[in-house]
Amino acid sequence: MTEKLMSKKKPFFPISKELNEYLSLYNRNLKIPIFYEDLKRFSGSVVVYNKNDKDTLWVRVFYSEHERADIDLSLKKVYNLLHSDGNESNIDFLNIDAIDYCTFGNSKPFRIKIRNKLNDNFTYFYVKKADASRVYGLELENLLSPYNLNFLINQDTLIEEHVAGIPGDEFYEEYLINCNNSEKSQIAKEFVKFNERCMIRLLGDMRSYNYVIIPTHDFDQVVYKIRAIDFDQQCFEGNLKVYRPQFFKENKQVMNLVKDKLDSKSVDQYKIEERSIIAKRILSSENRTKEILKCMMSDNISTKENVNILSKQVFSLTRDKNFNNVINMGEILRGSFNYVLKNYENHEMLGVN
Repeated sequence: MTEKLMSKKKPFFPISKELNEYLSLYNRNLKIPIFYEDLKRFSGSVVVYNKNDKDTLWVRVFYSEHERADIDLSLKKVYNLLHSDGNESNIDFLNIDAIDYCTFGNSKPFRIKIRNKLNDNFTYFYVKKADASRVYGLELENLLSPYNLNFLINQDTLIEEHVAGIPGDEFYEEYLINCNNSEKSQIAKEFVKFNERCMIRLLGDMRSYNYVIIPTHDFDQVVYKIRAIDFDQQCFEGNLKVYRPQFFKENKQVMNLVKDKLDSKSVDQYKIEERSIIAKRILSSENRTKEILKCMMSDNISTKENVNILSKQVFSLTRDKNFNNVINMGEILRGSFNYVLKNYENHEMLGVN
C-alpha cells in the first residue's frame, strides 16, 4: 500500500549557500518582481471543476482591485524571464487569464494561465515555495532525462514551467481503453524505462498523478512518452520502493500492461537501454553533474535514518561496497551514478570530493 511506503509529510529544506551559488552560475537564480508569499494575499476563491464536474483540488483565487494590476504585470515579467531574456516588448500582448491555488500536496503551488492576446495561444507556469529537494529534482531532470526543464529561483520562491501532457491517472481512466495492442506495448516499454530512470536518480513518489503521458503523432502511429511533473520527493525517503513507480498501487493498470505485453527478456533489455542512455547523459554533462552532486553531498535533504535504510537496501540490490558508510543522500546518488557508469563500457567513476 502507498501509505506504508512513504512518510506522512516531507519537511521543506532551505536552499543552501552552495546550491544557491550553483544556481547563479547556471542562470537559474534571477531577480523576480513577485514572490510566492505575495500571491497568498488573495481575498477570495472558488472551486475549479474539471469537464466531468469533479473537484480538481485547485481553487481560482481573486485579489483586491488595487493589487490585481500590479500582480498581473509582475507575473507577465516573470513569464518573460522564464521563457526569454526578460524583454518586455510583448507585455501589452499578454494577459493573465487565471491564477489557481492547489490545496493538495506539499508544495501548495500557484498555477498561472497566461495568454497571448494576438493569437489566443496560452500556456501555464507555476509559482511555488522553494525547497531544496524539488530544486535538485528539477536540475537532475534537466540533466539526465530526455527532456529539458526550465525553472528559476529567487530567495524562497521557485518559478517552474508547465509540462504538457495527460496526467497518468486520467490517461489510464479515459484513454487507455482506446489504445491498440501495439500502443499498449509501447506504453508498457516506456513505463519500464521510466521506472528505471526514477530508481537510478532517486526520484520518488511517481504515483500516476505525478507524471504525464505525452502522445505524439508520428506518420501512421502515435508515440507515447512518460514524463515526471512532480519533484518534491527527490532523495528523501529511506525505502527504495518509493523510487520505483512499479510498487505504487496507483500504477497497477500500467504494471498489468507490462506483465501482459512484455516478457522478462524484453524488460531486461529496456532496463539496460535506459541505463546506457543515462550513462551517456552523465558523461555528456559530467562537469555539471559533478557540481550538483557536490552541492548535494554538502547538503541536508533527508534524515540520518532514511540515509541509513536506503544505503543498506541499495547495497543489498547491487552488492556495491560504495553504498556502505555513506553519510547523506548525495553520496548515495553519486554511488548510483557510478554504478551505472561502471557497467557502461567500464568508464571511470565520478570523482566528486
